[in-house]
Amino acid sequence: MVDILVRNVADATAARLKQKAKAAGKSVNDIAREALESAAKPSKQEVWTEIDRIRERIGPVQGDSTVDIREDRDNSGRRR
Repeated sequence: MVDILVRNVADATAARLKQKAKAAGKSVNDIAREALESAAKPSKQEVWTEIDRIRERIGPVQGDSTVDIREDRDNSGRRR
């Protein structure tokens, strides 16, 4: 993990963080970390862009899996 030092935080902001931490029974560090994690989450657009990139890499889906599933199910039943 990495330590991040945030300088010049406004007094009012620091006070609100302390209030939130106390109300939640957490440390100011925990509250600040949660806020940073929330702010750093990828947007829906970024997620969909990554999904499209993966789909391009693996190529189109070939055929219908229904036939394979039925065949597997039917073969499993005979072994019992």
